[in-house]
Amino acid sequence: MRLFTALLFMLATSVASAENSTKENGYTIHHNAITTDMLTPEVAREYGLIRSRNRAMLNVSVIRDAPGTTGQPVKADVRASSTNIIGQQRRLRMREIREGEAIYYIADFLVRNEEQLNFHIDVKPEGEVAWIPATFSQTFYTD
Repeated sequence: MRLFTALLFMLATSVASAENSTKENGYTIHHNAITTDMLTPEVAREYGLIRSRNRAMLNVSVIRDAPGTTGQPVKADVRASSTNIIGQQRRLRMREIREGEAIYYIADFLVRNEEQLNFHIDVKPEGEVAWIPATFSQTFYTD
């Protein structure tokens, strides 16, 4: 399981264009999307993902900001959708992954070469009443 955390960290730092975060109301929402062929076979198997250049994974984590620390991962309700450039929208089925103290929410979906997707994510951290919106765009290259 720690392999998944290490892989996501490496991907976040090496694929800067695919990593984003949103800060609001004392929380940082980290969100990124990658094609699943970047995952090792072991990680893909562990999380039930199909490795393919034509499949992508959305990864979301919710961190409660704490001064002087990297923050505290928190459980949240996470809803996500993607919209392509011609306006086709699809809801993404997010599922929770727990790895020690870390909590991630992932969804996988099909992509085409040079497809640009606009992601809309709504996060409601456990114990909060307000939803925090986050958005980002990602173009996928599969060839």
